[in-house]
Amino acid sequence: MGIAPYVGGKSKAKEGVRVVKLSSNETPLGPSPKARDAYEAAAKYLHRYPDGTATLLREAIAKTYSLPLENLVCGNGSDELIGLLVHAYAGQGDEVLISEHGFLMYQIYAQSFGAVTVKAPEKDLRTDVDAMLARLTPKTKIVFVANPNNPTGTYITNDEMARLHAGLPSHVILAIDGAYTEYADKPDYATGLELAQTSRNVVCLRTFSKIYGLSALRLGWMYAPHAIADAINRIRSPFNVSAAAIAAGTAAVADTAYVDHSRAFNNKWVAWLTHELNNIGLTVVPSIANFVLVKFPCDKHNSSAANAYMTELGLIPREVGNYGLPEYLRISIGLEEDNRAVVQALTDFMKS
Repeated sequence: MGIAPYVGGKSKAKEGVRVVKLSSNETPLGPSPKARDAYEAAAKYLHRYPDGTATLLREAIAKTYSLPLENLVCGNGSDELIGLLVHAYAGQGDEVLISEHGFLMYQIYAQSFGAVTVKAPEKDLRTDVDAMLARLTPKTKIVFVANPNNPTGTYITNDEMARLHAGLPSHVILAIDGAYTEYADKPDYATGLELAQTSRNVVCLRTFSKIYGLSALRLGWMYAPHAIADAINRIRSPFNVSAAAIAAGTAAVADTAYVDHSRAFNNKWVAWLTHELNNIGLTVVPSIANFVLVKFPCDKHNSSAANAYMTELGLIPREVGNYGLPEYLRISIGLEEDNRAVVQALTDFMKS
């Protein structure tokens, strides 16, 4: 009962107002048409159990990313895979290490299995490798790093990730959560897959809920060394991924042209929204994800007032006080008209 439950992004405004949900980092473009077609075709077989090992999906992922099939595990969202990692490797009295503003589910799963969450302070809202390493203890079992991070949108470089890994004991798992990795296009950024393929204690987590637009199907995957993949497969539910999710995910991951299109659209509007909001006197944290984290003043134009103002207009951002960031709002990238509406609303708000 000491666990604070996860609360998803809000999706309602006052009656009669067009709702623009910008609170859950969903892609405004929706899924690939090929994924939608595959999902609809799967409806013919709803009376059959799904493939318990999601073979077709794993084969598509293996082909797209040039990965060995036996090292891939699929889950009911990457959330389930996070929970399974903690279940398998961190129990009563063990420690799970995260950054100060890391994804809330790391702590929730750690608590649910009796482990202690240790938070390392961040520097400029970025994971601080030195701070993480300084908080390692003999009880540390897993280190979670979301890269890019939610809710900040910041990242650590390939060299920083390698240094973090090099400082870990061989029995400590480095779990790199790449929920937003498909949006990243910085030359010094790396997905972590190369590091995972050359290490025995690195896993990479991915989701279909963001750039692939399959949030409703709850689908994720993990690349892990053989021993870790084997352990996870022993404790996961036998049919943890639905047939519809397998079908849609298989088509989505193969449609690389649609992913490229979605990335280009997102990165254009992240840059535009950042520039426009900075111009009206707000502070936007540099982001390589599909959202921006915006800091508001501590006067009457604070984040709470901004949230109320936007919601009144049907524009729904995400409050992030539960992440220790009460002066900020997280705003997902929307369609062009949505992004322009956000700038206009906050321009009027700051003048009010």
